[in-house]
Amino acid sequence: MQVTDPVCHMTFDEEDAATTTTYEGRTYYFCCEPCREKFEQNPEAYIEES
Repeated sequence: MQVTDPVCHMTFDEEDAATTTTYEGRTYYFCCEPCREKFEQNPEAYIEES
């Protein structure tokens, strides 16, 4: 399944994610640790409104 890093918007296969985190019951996938760290500092800045 294709996923998109919410910080840098890079698209990649779910199994190729360098790291993940869960926020409000949803899993987010990241291309690298620095993107995950940025997300965790301010998740609301990176979450798209549904």
